[in-house]
Amino acid sequence: MKRLLTALAAGAPLAAVLYGPGVPPAAAGAAVAVHGCTSAEVEAPAGTRIESVTAVAHPAGTVDVPLTPAGPVRIPDVPAFCDVTVTLTHPGQGDHAKVRVWLPQETWNGRLETVGGLAYAAGDYGSALAAAVKNGYAAATTDAGVGTYVDTSWALQGDGQVDTALLDNFASRSEHEAAVVAKEVIAAHYHRAASYAYFTGCSTGGRQGYAEAQKYPDDYNGILANAPAVNWPRFEVATLWPQVVMNEAKTYPTACEFKAFTDAAVQACDGQDGVEDGLLTDPDECGYDPRRLIGTTVECDGTQVTITAADAEVVRRIWDGPRTASGEKLWPGVPIGADLSGLAGTRVDPATGGRVGAPFPVPAGWVTSWVKKQPAFDVSTVTSAQFVQLFRQSEAEYDKIIGTDSPDLSAFRKAGGKLLTWQGTADQYIPADGTVQYRERVDRRMGGSKKVDGFYRLFLAPGTAHCGLDSQGQDLAALTAWVEHGNAPQTLPVTLTTASGRTVGRDLCAYPMVSRYKGHGDVADASSFRCAPAARR
Repeated sequence: MKRLLTALAAGAPLAAVLYGPGVPPAAAGAAVAVHGCTSAEVEAPAGTRIESVTAVAHPAGTVDVPLTPAGPVRIPDVPAFCDVTVTLTHPGQGDHAKVRVWLPQETWNGRLETVGGLAYAAGDYGSALAAAVKNGYAAATTDAGVGTYVDTSWALQGDGQVDTALLDNFASRSEHEAAVVAKEVIAAHYHRAASYAYFTGCSTGGRQGYAEAQKYPDDYNGILANAPAVNWPRFEVATLWPQVVMNEAKTYPTACEFKAFTDAAVQACDGQDGVEDGLLTDPDECGYDPRRLIGTTVECDGTQVTITAADAEVVRRIWDGPRTASGEKLWPGVPIGADLSGLAGTRVDPATGGRVGAPFPVPAGWVTSWVKKQPAFDVSTVTSAQFVQLFRQSEAEYDKIIGTDSPDLSAFRKAGGKLLTWQGTADQYIPADGTVQYRERVDRRMGGSKKVDGFYRLFLAPGTAHCGLDSQGQDLAALTAWVEHGNAPQTLPVTLTTASGRTVGRDLCAYPMVSRYKGHGDVADASSFRCAPAARR
């Protein structure tokens, strides 16, 4: 950057400085070959200091990714790329955040794709980067200087207070700095700027995408932010609710018993969207009463188990969601049709032989480390009244830092940005109703659904679990067509999996429309469905 400013001051033409003498800016999609892999000259983003810049050349072949939620993976057929790592710190704050940029050496398509993280990991460890490089993108990510997927050891400082610098990094600061650094590295390496910049992510990555749109609207031309973890201080506490319910009732159904309730509800409500296809288009339409299953016998691991009234009441309260003692609804419950065994996990206590709760580590970590500020706190002791207190405290302390729920996207719209989101209606970890509520707030703030559709579109995927949509790249393709050619997506072609495990084709409809059966044709064929207004919304 300093070299660029010096050249401009000396009177060099801007195009020559950015792209080199005689090198015109290439259009996105044109392959660009660059040989060599050297450390780029990068200027530190505002408020930071660069600690190091390294560059490592990787030949074409297999990339070993040591850390994913499923364990180590090997990704074959990755083109040759240059791996540039820039380490940043905020002076006086003691953080060390790495930005990694993978630069295809032979087949760059002229675009940047920055990828987000998952759970408490702020970025990617190589799998999404490799996929982006295989598709021709220069790829970037940041670790924000924090931990891995369920590591919350970075939450507190030695004095027991929240490490606000790292929380700021994780919330949004490092993601913006990654965009700045990645663009500089790309310009230095290819001798021209990226024609378009995109951000992609799901869950935590989805929240990061929304943070970019809300706080740094000029960073990206297009943002693909799926199952976004917006409303973070609320839903993270809310997703501990199933454990509170089971502990208060001293009733701990097994995954098999929970599945019996889910299967019964899907079977009872399947036809409400006009066709019995094993998918609930809108779980909010399903009024299935879990008490209907009381006395039913199900087989679990070879043992006959009878569903009790206590089991049914646990499921009812989990589906209903957290409430105060006076009945005030705090947050949506787990959607009917979603798997319950993650948030309502149970295990056998080896000391007693009895069944106890097994809290999902993400909400448990948020409550213990950030809200209680006691990593050893036993969340199984939380009562309904204490739960409400924790919910309110989390809102009050952290909404402005990591809530990521501002409905004012006017700057992003003015910058010409496009935001595309899909989310499964059977997402137990981040209920789709929270995302819908956010979209409705944006509509009210910014002139209604039709105006918002001009830059922000939401697609709901029936029967789909958290980050579980098989879009086969159609989502990013739809976003690039929207950004680069003005083709706003009316539908999103995907493959869905029904309750019986059958795969079917569907064209997801842009919210607030939903897919309805035409009354004829193969239910596995997307052409048998049309977009129509939702029954409720």
